[in-house]
Amino acid sequence: MVSTDEQPRTRLADLAALSGVSTATVSRVLNRLPGVADATRQAVYNAMDMLGYERPRRSASQSAGLVGLIVPELTNPVFPAFAQTIETALAHHGYTPLLCTQTASGISEDEYVESLMAANVAGIIFVNGMHADTNARLTRYERLKELAVPFVLVNGYREELGVATVSVDEVAGMDTAVRHLTALGHTRIALAVGQDRLVPSMLKRQGFIAAMKRYLGPDVEHRVMSSLFTVEGGEASAWALMREGVTAIICGSDLMALGAVRAVTAAGRCVPEDVSILGFDDSVFLSFTDPPLSTLRQPVASMGQAAVDLLLQLIQGRAQTTELRFAPELIVRGSTGSAP
Repeated sequence: MVSTDEQPRTRLADLAALSGVSTATVSRVLNRLPGVADATRQAVYNAMDMLGYERPRRSASQSAGLVGLIVPELTNPVFPAFAQTIETALAHHGYTPLLCTQTASGISEDEYVESLMAANVAGIIFVNGMHADTNARLTRYERLKELAVPFVLVNGYREELGVATVSVDEVAGMDTAVRHLTALGHTRIALAVGQDRLVPSMLKRQGFIAAMKRYLGPDVEHRVMSSLFTVEGGEASAWALMREGVTAIICGSDLMALGAVRAVTAAGRCVPEDVSILGFDDSVFLSFTDPPLSTLRQPVASMGQAAVDLLLQLIQGRAQTTELRFAPELIVRGSTGSAP
């Protein structure tokens, strides 16, 4: 039996060996001391999880402050993924995240902002918030700028705001998608996206039309169907597009792609033999669908970390008004194939 005096030493040695760092570094992580890289800190936390140790808790007095995180909803898997990444990165820097989730009939973004301001948050991160809706007023963000409240936007870049934004490159993603499908012999390619007023929809449409002209010629016919970024939206769009004889559908979200697959199957046709389907986001369950869904992977981990880094710069008084764009990665699975 190991003596009580030896247990801390043994734990440090075990954690150091498993995480590939020194016992001194493990000690700094356990005591939540600064001077440890995020990747190293996470490696130690992973080792603790594997060995069954409880992660160190931070007392209220040790918190660097509160940070608001506003996401549109949690039914689309990409938003919980953003929330988890951002909350983890904030915690590594000593901040306590306050997650605020919007719903159609629930608390509005403006109400959340007021509550966060009352809680004296150090900053706010908006993920696909009202800034991504061109019909929405930007006064809430202008007010935050006037009050010198640090905040960062994720997706839905608005040049007129001139604030720090982290975005997935929708235009580059559409170029990658069209190039992939034309290489498979498809010429009757369509795009199914959300509402036209949303910045992600607008950028995807622009990128799709430009890519179709680039790879299929200036006179190619464009088929774009606007609906909702939901399973039902994808299903309705796919029914309409199949009647136009398309052989491939690029969807604005993975949920839309799942709906499109459902429509193709319900029509007595096969994916990808009759219609190829390509999603956007790369949600965690896509490799388990039938067929496994090809998609454009939104680099959530890198984008979430970048959003936190930008916010910390703003909190520290280093002005940052740039837009950081991250190119999505094409993930080819079973839902895209040669043109029939």
